[in-house]
Amino acid sequence: MAVGVIGALLPSRVDSEMLARTMTSNETVLDLRGLRCPQPVLRAKKALRTIPVGGTLVLECTDPLTAIDVPAFTNQTGHTLSAQTRDGKLYIFKIVKRR
Repeated sequence: MAVGVIGALLPSRVDSEMLARTMTSNETVLDLRGLRCPQPVLRAKKALRTIPVGGTLVLECTDPLTAIDVPAFTNQTGHTLSAQTRDGKLYIFKIVKRR
């Protein structure tokens, strides 16, 4: 499993606690814990630029509003929300890049 700082995946500066892990060759995890609306969706949008079509972006969020914002984001952008789960205060979303 390769580990990298999200800043290495994205051209602009990002907070150091925001880490992305490559789980498989086509799945990237974005740790967005502690961020509030609209930051999780904005970071997801930026991260999707670096993921190939067909790849999966996994979001780990603690903001309850992401349960509304992330599905709306995927509907507006044409990507697929393949999974949405909740584990206590942690909201987990799997977005498959479609274009």
